Amino acid sequence: MKFSYRSLCFLSLFSTLSLLSTMPQPQSASAGVESCPIPALARIQKYQVNSGETLATIANRYNLAPETIIGMNPSVKKGEVTAGTELQIPPFNGIIVEVPRNQSWRQIASQYKVRPDTVFEINGCQKNPKFLFLPILPGVTFAPGVSAKSPTPTTATENITGYPLPSATGVGLAYGWQIHPITGDVFFHSGVDLLAPVNTPVVAIAPGIVVFAKEQGSYGKLVIINHAGGFQSRYAQLDSIKVSLGQKVNKGDILGTVGTTGQPTSSQPHLHFEMRSNGSLGWEAKDPKGFLR
Repeated sequence: MKFSYRSLCFLSLFSTLSLLSTMPQPQSASAGVESCPIPALARIQKYQVNSGETLATIANRYNLAPETIIGMNPSVKKGEVTAGTELQIPPFNGIIVEVPRNQSWRQIASQYKVRPDTVFEINGCQKNPKFLFLPILPGVTFAPGVSAKSPTPTTATENITGYPLPSATGVGLAYGWQIHPITGDVFFHSGVDLLAPVNTPVVAIAPGIVVFAKEQGSYGKLVIINHAGGFQSRYAQLDSIKVSLGQKVNKGDILGTVGTTGQPTSSQPHLHFEMRSNGSLGWEAKDPKGFLR
């Protein structure tokens, strides 16, 4: 029996989805990595098509592009769905790719031209995944070597700049891919560690609203502020918190003090500081360097 290339792709995807449905579903983020989400593949939902529904209405219900649903479901032909058909619905637009034995997930990310830190995080910070969910948005060819479309980045304004400590200080661990100084593991550091003694005041870098102010896993005592323009700053591993949920703060207002709570990446006291922007995949980590002035 002969199959076309497209048919083989559909059969491969169908086999992949069948295998994924039998895999154990993780209940929590991976240990030892800061705030890893549940892997995207573990968040795929099943949906049974009702009478009168179309591909467009289902895609709109889940805020997905129709092309994403077609790619995930070989049974959907020519964009038509049939009542009673069970569909696989991903948490956001993307495709599933199997990682060959002789390749790593980093190589796959490079082939599809998707940021490796994004691939790492949405796949639950797994070191050696067999399958990857890649956030390739509709409107591109689903093939290696083709650049994925990304949401237009929001440009930082001069209002979202500042420094979270009384004065500039040294960096204990920079943003990006790093070797963990304690475990020796390679991991993505989503912020920057600014060296400072315990009890040093920590201040807001810009005006905003406190949306989180309590203990949070490896972050320890954490304060999160949402700013104008879709930006967010995070101040972690604090010794104390001086603000409350919903409070409006101005640039320079004290949020708490430097501490060693949570799971710091080094024994030197520091403030773990992050900047994030609101993108299609949620609050995406940004290099804090351009915001620290």
